[in-house]
Formats: sequence, structure tokens, C-alpha cells
Amino acid sequence: MPWTAAQIPSQAGRTFVVTGANSGLGRCTTKALAQAGARVVMAVRDAARGAAAARDIPGQVEVQVLDLADLGSVRRFADAWQGDLDVLVNNAGIMAVPQGTTADGFELQLGTNHLGHFALTNLLLPAITDRVVTVSSGVHRSGHVDLDDLNWQRRRYTRMGAYGQSKLANLLFTLELERRLIVDGSSVRALAAHPGFASTNLQSGLGRVGSLLTSTVGRFVAQSDEQGALPTLYAAVADLPGNSYVGPDGRGELRGFPTLVGRSAEASDAELAKRLWARSEELTGVPYPVLRP
Repeated sequence: MPWTAAQIPSQAGRTFVVTGANSGLGRCTTKALAQAGARVVMAVRDAARGAAAARDIPGQVEVQVLDLADLGSVRRFADAWQGDLDVLVNNAGIMAVPQGTTADGFELQLGTNHLGHFALTNLLLPAITDRVVTVSSGVHRSGHVDLDDLNWQRRRYTRMGAYGQSKLANLLFTLELERRLIVDGSSVRALAAHPGFASTNLQSGLGRVGSLLTSTVGRFVAQSDEQGALPTLYAAVADLPGNSYVGPDGRGELRGFPTLVGRSAEASDAELAKRLWARSEELTGVPYPVLRP
């Protein structure tokens, strides 16, 4: 039987953080978890928009400010955290935006999609008791991680090239995080998911022509944001092994119900994952933490 949000077991007594929770996949993920009894912290860049979204979500939800494109904001969020955290869902992301930089000078898509979540995860990891779920994309297959030019200072910038690199980085991050957790004997798991082709506002960065093309194709291919959130929810609550990658079961992984899916050879490169981790630590100044036994 296809897995749906109706099959989420009771999450009463459990706490989740969902980044980018005020719209799209993040909002749907938050709503489903809250309906299952979880306490969900909506980590959002815009407090007003987050509060507006929270008002329409029944259950135990709260809003906290987090700007992944600003390491100062990431540190403030982590420093303010109190108590255990069962699941961190690294959902927030931007796609195919014009070339720009974060508050710390990182290329905007890498800084938001990967480095911000990298820092957040490591800062919160001592509090996490169950798992970290990071949302990637099928576009990771066209991505390439250039460790000598992660911030596109020498290469000719392309919107989708930068997006593909950031989504590939999400999977390499998951691979290396899971390896480190195993070495430490931790019960925490690292997993990844992707939504397929979901109808959200993420494609707005494609520009007028790209957005028109995407919306036209989407009428026939795209699934709802509720359906697109299912792989993330499955990765967040199902009994899956570490380093699992969940996506839709339909043709081309564009739509369908959650299942375990494959990834590119580069996304499975353990040595590249280690080197990206070291470079990410260097850029963010956030090391892997010492975990409690």
C-alpha cells in the first residue's frame, strides 16, 4: 500500500525543528507532524510570515527566527535552544536565484542550502536524539562539487549549476554525517529525501521564462506540495537505516509515493564527502561536536 501522511504514528511527546516551515513543503511537513501530536518549531526567516502560517496549523507549533544565509542568525537560534530535539528537518532552500552572496560572503545557494544547514546541524547535534533529515533534489545528478571554487568566484556562474552543487552537497553532507555518527556509536541517524516535482514557490527563482515553462509542464507533471512533502515525512518518522535517501516512486522520481531511491556516483563518493565536510568546517568555523555517550 502506498505510504501517506495518514500512516504517521503518534508523535506525541516528540519535538521537531523544520526549517523553511512557513510555506510549501516545510509548511506541509509541519502540519502533518503537528496533526500527529508532535511539537514543531517552525524555523523561519520572516517571523511575521511564520506566525501567519502557524495560525492556520492546528496543534503544538511555535515560530522562531532563523536565517540560514547568516551564520550569526544560525548561532543565535542554536544558542537559544533548550532541551532535547528528536528530529531536525533541514528543509529550507532556494533554487536557481541570480548570483549573490550570504551575509558571510558565501555563494547564496550553497550558503543557504548547504552551509547554513551544515552549521545548524553541528550546533544542534548534541541535543538531537533521533535523526537529521536533509532535503535534497533529483537535480543533484547534474551537480558537481568544485572544492577549489565552491563559491563560484572563478567559474562562470549558472543558476542551475549552483543549485545542483548545493543539492549534491546535501547528500554528501548526509553521507559523511552518518559515517561520523556510526564511528561515535551514536543512535542518531542521518537521512535525506527529495520531493520530486512538486508545485511550490521554489521555482520562482527560474525567472519569467523558466517559471512559465515550469508552470506549463507542471500542469501535467507536478504533484501537490502535500504529496511532495511525503518523502520528507517518511524519512522523518519511518524506521529506516541511516543514509537512506527517500523520493517518489513514480517514473523519473517526479511524482508518487515515498520509497528508497538511488543517487549519483558523485553523491556516493565517501572521500569527496570527507573533503567537503572539512571545507565546510573551514568556511563556517563550526566543527563536528563532541557527542554525549
